[in-house]
Amino acid sequence: MYLRNYQSDDCQSIIRLFYETVHTVNQSDYSKEQLDAWTSGADDPKTWDQSFLSHDTIVAVKNDTIVGFGDIDDTGYLDRLFVHKDYQKEGIGNAILEQLESYVQVPEITVHVSITARHFFENRGYRVIKKQEVLRKNVSLTNYVMLKCL
Repeated sequence: MYLRNYQSDDCQSIIRLFYETVHTVNQSDYSKEQLDAWTSGADDPKTWDQSFLSHDTIVAVKNDTIVGFGDIDDTGYLDRLFVHKDYQKEGIGNAILEQLESYVQVPEITVHVSITARHFFENRGYRVIKKQEVLRKNVSLTNYVMLKCL
């Protein structure tokens, strides 16, 4: 597995990875309605591409397959971090997160994480600031605002 910078040609593969991973990995913590609402933005590749290009975005590749991705902005907001549903627990998320954390020149990183991802981030030094309910497509989703001081 190796890490590289995002390229616009990656966008469709990343969106597919995001959709399939959310609907598989998170299904024990969220209902189908919640998963559908969560992934509803995946139908706009232009917006995703622009967002990835405006952030520091890393792609993990293994055997010519994108197996993970993550992005962070200049303020230290970690926007997304996902690992392919078939490549969980192989250290890919750790590698992406370490790389993204090294890019920022701010005292702390914030992230909004799912119920499923909470323990992953806690194990990497992030702490819960608050539990919250967010609305997406009029569907309520529980997540956590987490913070890591660098």
